[in-house]
Amino acid sequence: MAAPRIEDSVEINATPEAVWSVISDLKRMGEWSPQCQKMIVFGGEVKQGARTLNVNRRGPLVWPTNAKVVAFEPNREVAFRVFENRTVWSYRIEPSANGVTLTESRAAAGGKTTAVSAFLVDKVFGGEESFEAELGEGIRETLGKIKRAAEAS
Repeated sequence: MAAPRIEDSVEINATPEAVWSVISDLKRMGEWSPQCQKMIVFGGEVKQGARTLNVNRRGPLVWPTNAKVVAFEPNREVAFRVFENRTVWSYRIEPSANGVTLTESRAAAGGKTTAVSAFLVDKVFGGEESFEAELGEGIRETLGKIKRAAEAS
């Protein structure tokens, strides 16, 4: 399955530190993401190499995934790789005129997910095109929630 990079950005009227305090606390992912309902960080501390158990939901379907933090640069970027489909989800902070631009992206190594993931997306999630569109909508929703939280802090 081809897995195009899915990406969107939002302007946030807050400091990089305020945005970082929101995005680096992966245990709060369930507050932001419409699909990832919960992230459990093994060892409790989010840092480079930390591992997580993620509980995902789409309608009545619930499934676990495992991930590893592959980028952790305070006030700049946090990213994690999902083992089951080889995708990397990242959150990058860049300074802007009124605060920061936060970019969330999902990418797969070599543009492909695993065969198991491709099969499930096709047979269970209604096909690649609709699933990718849903992920894009989810990224926009997540960014909006992060923006509100960071600007309120």
